[in-house]
Amino acid sequence: MVVAIVVGLVVGVGSFAPLIFGMNKARVATPTSNLGHAGSLLLGVLLSFVILGGAMIVCALFFRDVAIPFVLAEAGGIAAAAVAFGISKNLRK
Repeated sequence: MVVAIVVGLVVGVGSFAPLIFGMNKARVATPTSNLGHAGSLLLGVLLSFVILGGAMIVCALFFRDVAIPFVLAEAGGIAAAAVAFGISKNLRK
């Protein structure tokens, strides 16, 4: 079960990366770009959900006995990454 929790934390933190990528793409978007500000942010959210959902489905299909700890660790990982990102952005100002 410890392995499932650690892997869930890693996947949760890793699923925050598309959100950062989308935010950076939105920052440099021009008014005439094809993707635009909201499009790149929504694409980041979509990719983040795909990573989280795909990992949950794989865990539920193949490792059903540790699915609940994995999913909770995944949610905790993305929440911890968001909090750490927010704190680091506020401390840089």
